[in-house]
Amino acid sequence: MAPAVAWLLFLQLVLGPTLVVDIKLQIAIKNFRNLHVDYPRVSYPKDFQGYCNGLMAYVRGRMQHWHCPKIHYVIHAPWQDIRKLCKHSESFCENYNEYCTLTQDSFSLTICSLDLKQPPTSCRYNSTITNQRLYLLCSRKYDAEPIGITGFY
Repeated sequence: MAPAVAWLLFLQLVLGPTLVVDIKLQIAIKNFRNLHVDYPRVSYPKDFQGYCNGLMAYVRGRMQHWHCPKIHYVIHAPWQDIRKLCKHSESFCENYNEYCTLTQDSFSLTICSLDLKQPPTSCRYNSTITNQRLYLLCSRKYDAEPIGITGFY
């Protein structure tokens, strides 16, 4: 039994940090897909008073935050098309401590921005629909997946 215990301890010491990082990365990829990809675009009931108000209610629920995010980007393209964008991320974005890329093609994008002319207890959003090239954060340099949107071009 002693060799088995030693082997298990060795695996925990060597692979433990790697497994924790991998789990965090998988969560970041899943969160990106759930919060920043909406394809085909969902239609919300009229009670939400617009696409961004419905979407941001969902986003705030998933994030489990009470505050109103000031801006949120949503891509309207299939996940398979977005996923390919981080296959080769040659740039390292020091501000985010992640690899990043600027897409070659434009994508349909909704920008949800917080309406500043509202009561402080309300989260009301304005919608801007556009086609833009995107600055994406990627999970690593090669064979990566998107984990964030830092802006558009």
